Amino acid sequence: MKPHIDKTGFGWIVIDGARYEYDVLIRPDGKIKKRKKALSKKVYGTSHKVSKEEAKHIFKHAAEKLVVGTGQTGLLELSDDARKFFAKHHCGVELHPTPEAIDAWNRAGNTVIGLFHLTC
Repeated sequence: MKPHIDKTGFGWIVIDGARYEYDVLIRPDGKIKKRKKALSKKVYGTSHKVSKEEAKHIFKHAAEKLVVGTGQTGLLELSDDARKFFAKHHCGVELHPTPEAIDAWNRAGNTVIGLFHLTC
């Protein structure tokens, strides 16, 4: 069952009534995991750019779409290699500032992955 995202603010997100204060990855089966941003940080020195290695981790359980919350002001981005990885696997990607991404997530179908950056 796909969880419903209730609201977000700088540094937090509420999903099905539970508050998370770290970046989250929502799998297609509805499981909520802490984002493994170290996979990108070791490549780029920042977690504001998603690496191909992190993309592989995100796509571990395949889906038709990835909804990305790029942060409250939209600083998170996909690397070119990550974009190519998702395209190769026929996974559409939607990037929005996190407050807008929660609406895209809540409207999306069931075969979707969510990645939500909660700060900048």
